[in-house]
Amino acid sequence: MPKARVNSWAQEDGSDPYGHVRTIKTMPKLKQNIRKSPQSPRFAALVPKVDKDLPLDVASALALVKETATAKFVETVDMAVVLGIDPRKGDQNVRGLTNLPHGTGKVRKVAVLAKGDLAKAAEDAGADTVGDEDLIARIQGGFRDFDVLMATEEMAPQIGKIGRLLGPRTPNKRNGTVTNNIAAAVREIKAATRVEYRADKAGVVHLPLGKVNYTDEQLTENFLAGLGAILKAKPSSSKGKYIKSITLSATMGPGIPVETASASKLAA
Repeated sequence: MPKARVNSWAQEDGSDPYGHVRTIKTMPKLKQNIRKSPQSPRFAALVPKVDKDLPLDVASALALVKETATAKFVETVDMAVVLGIDPRKGDQNVRGLTNLPHGTGKVRKVAVLAKGDLAKAAEDAGADTVGDEDLIARIQGGFRDFDVLMATEEMAPQIGKIGRLLGPRTPNKRNGTVTNNIAAAVREIKAATRVEYRADKAGVVHLPLGKVNYTDEQLTENFLAGLGAILKAKPSSSKGKYIKSITLSATMGPGIPVETASASKLAA
């Protein structure tokens, strides 16, 4: 073994020829707060109840969702559907609107851009805020006290003034938020029966189906309506298996796999 090279000027006490002693400062060790498990004790207790490799029929899956909804608030039942599509291709973009028979249970504030009789119709239907150019000015000034913004076709040319400010909340015909049937649209949104679905970059559609305190029949009917809409939206260019997997869960609960074949047959 070669000998370690030592500076010729170093003294036995570690000082240099001028008598300066070098000291090495060590940083104090910080106490690390590392959780032994990334899951909460509540969630960890629920995991053994679910067999990820055993898909259930719709009724059994919904029953297990309710059983695993143990948070201290009324949780939402969520559905995640993995599709056999390529979201990067424009002709395989799955999105649309559907009506759930019993709604999602979520109350949303609705603002409407309208004039004249249609503005009156929107107010009568329960819209929280109604206006025309004055509402556009309020939005430009920072007003955002709404979950959904709708507009009549007459007001559509004015939407460009606020489009960059609102991003995905900008009204457009494609998602049904630009319409002259404004009263019916407002009632659907206020009743939370109207929901929008869209495949994300991974080809997954997420859809709320209602609250865990809904009856089994209500959740089943909402499930079949939501899955049925996704089935009808299948792109003609999509090849192979369209519905790859279906998972149900409560807001704070584990995912529960659903039999895709039987569920699709019921919803078709």
